[in-house]
Amino acid sequence: MKQSEIISLSVAELQEQLSQSRKTYADLKTTHTISPIQNPLQIRKMRRTIARLVTELSKRELQ
Repeated sequence: MKQSEIISLSVAELQEQLSQSRKTYADLKTTHTISPIQNPLQIRKMRRTIARLVTELSKRELQ
């Protein structure tokens, strides 16, 4: 998810997307532990998306 897409979301949508992303990240890590996934860079991408979402949420809480 790009930063421009994240900025356009509301706070409720950000929280929903964050919970979905965390679940997807956990699933990816579990799957990769059991047997290697096709594209392991998905894990890095998901981790960075989660960081972007958390950063945007904290930024909005400060305003």
